[in-house]
Amino acid sequence: MASSSLPQVRKLSGSGDIGGAKEPLLNGVHKNSHNYSLLLAILPFLFPALEGLVYGYDIGATACATISLESATLSGVSWYDLSSLQIGLITSGSLSGALIGCLLAFNAGDVLGRRFELISAAVLYSVGALITALAPEFPVMVIGRFVFGIGIGLAMHAAPMYMTETAPSQIRGQLLSLKEFFIVIGMIVGYAVGSALVDVFGGWRYMYGASIPLALIMGIGMWWLPESPRWILLRAIQGKGNMHDLKETAICCLCRLRGRAIGDSAPARVEEMLEELYFVGEDNKPTLGEMFQGKCKKALVIGAGLVLFQQITGQPSVLYYAASIFQSAGFSAAADATRVSILLGLFKLVMTGAAVLVVDRFGRRPLLLGGVLGMVTIFTPSLLDQFSYFHLYFVRIDL
Repeated sequence: MASSSLPQVRKLSGSGDIGGAKEPLLNGVHKNSHNYSLLLAILPFLFPALEGLVYGYDIGATACATISLESATLSGVSWYDLSSLQIGLITSGSLSGALIGCLLAFNAGDVLGRRFELISAAVLYSVGALITALAPEFPVMVIGRFVFGIGIGLAMHAAPMYMTETAPSQIRGQLLSLKEFFIVIGMIVGYAVGSALVDVFGGWRYMYGASIPLALIMGIGMWWLPESPRWILLRAIQGKGNMHDLKETAICCLCRLRGRAIGDSAPARVEEMLEELYFVGEDNKPTLGEMFQGKCKKALVIGAGLVLFQQITGQPSVLYYAASIFQSAGFSAAADATRVSILLGLFKLVMTGAAVLVVDRFGRRPLLLGGVLGMVTIFTPSLLDQFSYFHLYFVRIDL
C-alpha cells in the first residue's frame, strides 16, 4: 500500500509515550456515527455473551450439585461418600481445563478465528456437560469437568475479541459491560435450577445437563453469525489468502453485521481497518520482552496484581461453595441452603449493575479503592474473631 494512502499518525508524548510508539488517526472513524442497525448490533453480542451465561451457570450449578452428589439417598450413585479432595477436584476440574484452554487459545486463536473458536467452545461445553451428567464413576465426572473447562478457556479468549471487533464503537463499551451481567445472571440461574433439583433423585445430573441447550444455542448462533472482518483482514495481511477476495469477504461480513444502515460506506470502513492493521503490523510489531519494560511493565504488574488479589480473597470459592457454606452456617436443609445462594447471586447482580452505571462517572480507581475498603472493613472483624478463637484454644491447651 502506498505511503500516501496510509492514515495520519501522531507521536505519543509525555506520560503517554511508550517507547516512542505511534498510533494511527484513522480518517472517517467518527463519521456516520449511527450507520448500524441496533438489532443487528445486538446479535453479535448476544451469542458470544452466552459464553458468560454458561460459565456463570456452571458456577451456580456446581455449588448445588456437590450437595446433591453427596446425598446417600438422592445422589443415585454408590460413590457418594466423597472426600474434600474429591469435591475440590469436581469444582476445580473446570478451572484446570480453562487454564489449558487459555494456553491453547493463546497460540491458536488467530489461526482458528474468533467465530470458529467460539463454535469449538460451544462443542466442548456440550460434550463436557454431557460426560459430566452421564458419568458412571467419579474419574469420568472429573474428565467431563475438565473438557467443559477447556471450552471455558477458549470462550473467555474469543468472546471479548469478537465483541470488540464487531460491535459499533458507539455502543461497544456498554455491550462489553453487559457481558459481566450475563455471567452473574448465569450464576443466579444456576443457583435457582440447583435449588429446584437438589431434592430430586439424581438431581446433580440434571443440573449439569441443563447447560447443554444453552451451549447449543450459542454454537448455532455463532455458526449463523459472520466472521470478524478485522480477523479476515488480518489473514490477508499475513498472506493467508488472496487480498482482493479477503477484502470482499470482509465487506460482506461488515454489511451483515451493520445491516442496510451502513449504506455504501462498508468498503471505506474496511480500508480503514486494513490501514490500521498494516500500520500496527509493519511499524509496531510487539515482542514478549516489551511486556516487562517501561510502562508496559507497570501495567502488567497492576493488571496481574489485581487478578491475583481478587482470587486469593476467596471470592471464587464463596461462589462455588455457596450452598455448602450456608449449610455450615446453619441452613442445614439442602433446599434452604440453595435458596439462600440465590440471594447471594441477586446481591452480586445488583452491585455489578451499580458498578456498571457509575464507573464512567466516578472512575475505575475510586470504585476499586472503595471495594477494597469495604472488604477490609468486613473481613477485619472476622479475622479478629478467628484470632481470638485460636488464642483461647491454645490457652486451654496450656492449662
